[in-house]
Amino acid sequence: MRRIRLTPLSTIGLLLGTLFFAFSLSPSLVPRPFAFQGTVAGLSFAAGYAIGTGLAWLWHYLELPELRRRPAQILRGIAGALCAVVAIGFMWRAAEWQNRVRELMELEAELATQPLTVAGIAAVAAAVFLAALAIVRLFRATFRFLSERMQRYIPRRVSHLVGITLAIALFWTLIDGVIFTFALHAADRSYQQVDALIEDDHDQPQATERTGSPGSSVEWRDLGRQGRNFISSGPTADDLEDFFGEPVPTPIRIYIGLNAADDPEDRARLALEELHRTEAFDRSVLVLATPTGTGWIDPAAADPIEYLYGGDTAIVTAQYSYLPSPLALMVEGHYGTETARALFEKVYGYWSRLPEAERPELYLHGLSLGALNSDRSFDVYDIIQDPFDGALWSGPPFRSETWQTVTARRDARSPAWLPVFRDGEVVRFANQHTGFDDLDTEWGPFRIGFLQYASDPITFFEPESAFREPAWMQTPRGPDVADELRWYPVVTMLQLAADMAAGGAPPGYGHTYAVEDYLDAWVALAEPRGWEEAEIERLRNHLAR
Repeated sequence: MRRIRLTPLSTIGLLLGTLFFAFSLSPSLVPRPFAFQGTVAGLSFAAGYAIGTGLAWLWHYLELPELRRRPAQILRGIAGALCAVVAIGFMWRAAEWQNRVRELMELEAELATQPLTVAGIAAVAAAVFLAALAIVRLFRATFRFLSERMQRYIPRRVSHLVGITLAIALFWTLIDGVIFTFALHAADRSYQQVDALIEDDHDQPQATERTGSPGSSVEWRDLGRQGRNFISSGPTADDLEDFFGEPVPTPIRIYIGLNAADDPEDRARLALEELHRTEAFDRSVLVLATPTGTGWIDPAAADPIEYLYGGDTAIVTAQYSYLPSPLALMVEGHYGTETARALFEKVYGYWSRLPEAERPELYLHGLSLGALNSDRSFDVYDIIQDPFDGALWSGPPFRSETWQTVTARRDARSPAWLPVFRDGEVVRFANQHTGFDDLDTEWGPFRIGFLQYASDPITFFEPESAFREPAWMQTPRGPDVADELRWYPVVTMLQLAADMAAGGAPPGYGHTYAVEDYLDAWVALAEPRGWEEAEIERLRNHLAR
């Protein structure tokens, strides 16, 4: 019987892993909860260990000169001491760095006991590293087993090549085809059940201006959880009358849930029918909104436009998923684009045939994955003869094509987190401190506005940060990005990936967009008539409450 031997850990791998572990404790864009910090630390240690082990193997494979045993032991001891000092220094400042990020976001400092916090992070990191190490060693054992069996029939080097190919195929099939698929299907079923829930505090609307009302062709139960939230929320005619002191119309809200029709074309057709039923094309403004992966429409974005136009508005959207945006992007990425495109073609197709003087202003909106799919919903060559009025895209994901192009081609004097592109004639950027109208140049009739915070990891994550410093980290930095943030190979990418999953930023920071910033964005983008600065300030205070 063959004995199982535990291979000793690589010294070079442990040293580099320790450095990566230390670097992972440095601050990033948003405060990281305990579990996320431990996971990032463990993955960073594993990445450093893998790189160090690989470099040591490559040195030996190339038969490069190696130190004798005694000098090598001395050098490893010195290197180990230096790595330990660096790790201790980073662990000592870890809590301070996290509180610095919290301070920038106007959050209270965490008062957790530092030794216990670091010990907990180290424990989680060790568990993550050991799990990764076990998977890697299992892969290596599988490769060796296959290679040794095939050496009876084919040359040794060929058996190595075939063995590693088969091992990769086997592990990929197990992880992607079995484990990953099972987990996604389980999540899919779970979110589907949550989506079907009808909360007791959401009664069927009676106003004809809302989807799911008695006169609507869409059943209330088919709107889904997020659809019912959207339809039931927002200012009513009474709310608007209280603010303005005079009667105003009820804002139109149209939501086509995923269960209302079988495919994007049918959902787009239902949306157009609802627009006709509610006479939405007679309103002053029509907003074509693309939801996030779960079907959520941010009320902080929807409410201000309804106030700015005194309820003389219509917002229409169609759901394409009920999964969180990261899962929807992996599992149903094409669904979002197909639904957004089908809805745009239906709405824009009818809107563009109306007399220009009689049709509403048409704007597109999307947050996060909604911004990405809204960007993909139209081809500029199809609208160039008769463009809609503009688009407000907030927290655009780093994969957004228009955002990538404009940011890359920005004015060299402007920072990557607040670009200026061709003097802002078509595309402009804003954050919590700088608005669309801060530029001196004229904004053209067709307008695209990106609302983004410098601390938003959904926007500023990039896979290339594994091997190069992102442009947004260069000085000057965004006001909500810590000066202590540094770029480290591989580690920074893992930190930003964890930031995307962690969330937790308050309104006005990270990926949580504040209603006051949406208000300023809509004012600059749409320029509603009749508003004085004092009234806008009153509305800002009202919405903030």
